Amino acid sequence: MGVIRGLGEAVAYKEHVGSMHRLGLEMRPEEGDCVGNVFQRLYHPAHLLVMDGLLPGIVNGSIAPLVMQKQTIIIDSHAHIQFPAYDEDRDAVVSRARDAGVGMVNVGTQASTSRLAIKVAERYGEGLWATAGFHPSHLNTETHHDPWELETKNQETFDLDAFRKLARHPKVVAIGECGLDYYRVNSKQRTVNKIEEKQREIFLAQVELSEEVKKPLIIHCRRAFENLITLLPAHCSLLTAPAGVVHFFSGSWDDAKHLMDLGFFLGFGGVITLAHEYDEVVRRAPLDRILVETDAPYVAPVPYRGKRNEPAYIVEVVKKIAELKGIGTDEVVAATTANAKQLFGI
Repeated sequence: MGVIRGLGEAVAYKEHVGSMHRLGLEMRPEEGDCVGNVFQRLYHPAHLLVMDGLLPGIVNGSIAPLVMQKQTIIIDSHAHIQFPAYDEDRDAVVSRARDAGVGMVNVGTQASTSRLAIKVAERYGEGLWATAGFHPSHLNTETHHDPWELETKNQETFDLDAFRKLARHPKVVAIGECGLDYYRVNSKQRTVNKIEEKQREIFLAQVELSEEVKKPLIIHCRRAFENLITLLPAHCSLLTAPAGVVHFFSGSWDDAKHLMDLGFFLGFGGVITLAHEYDEVVRRAPLDRILVETDAPYVAPVPYRGKRNEPAYIVEVVKKIAELKGIGTDEVVAATTANAKQLFGI
């Protein structure tokens, strides 16, 4: 093994160790350290899944000069940087994420935002992916307009053929976000407009699309876990394993067990840094069933509360999961990145 020497080796070494430090990992070189030993400590075999493209740059224990690029160390499994909330500084947001070693899946909420997610993934290339889906809240014509998501209120109707076309795009790695959201459904909407019934119908259409295109589901579920868990068993046998992820998981431990048994991952975001009702599920859920997410621009983690969220802040979610589980942040990074790669086929 050769010691680190030469500009190319030093730059490459600093780049990767710096990325690990930005993720809060306490890994430092020792005096006279050889390249092989350093990387063995930083990236033991359990971590090699997050090392795509690194090992070919090591030749006889030394780093080949100037051949290494910044690597995606962690994947934000649910963001929305295609939204107009980022129109003024999207380049900078992507740059900050890349500097922190963060890749991201930008999630569609209707046809227009799904198309934008694809355009963003195409524009920025490596480390960015998209999804195509119809959010359940968009069924409600009385729903609150979110200016971070849409500059003007643009009520779409669900068009399965349009989503079928979007779903086949090579940058699209999942169907969603789709699901059930009863949070803002009032009694009139429930009994007269049959909103809950319509949500279930359109959700199941997207479940079938997931099976058709062999891409996993990203499920949004709010105040509807009982219905979700009742609906899914009849359809999950048709889905490609793993079935998908329930993002921003807010259910009970019993809900979590049911959904994991059906083949779903659980997604956790910034809310776990400020609310303790999620602690039990985070502690008890197996690490190989967890994804990390920001849901940017929403729910920024501590210490960024009150600010617009962004993928670079994902490190705070990683730190909180590590704290709750009593393990190292590097272990959380390695496992959740491997999980995202497995789920999305990336």
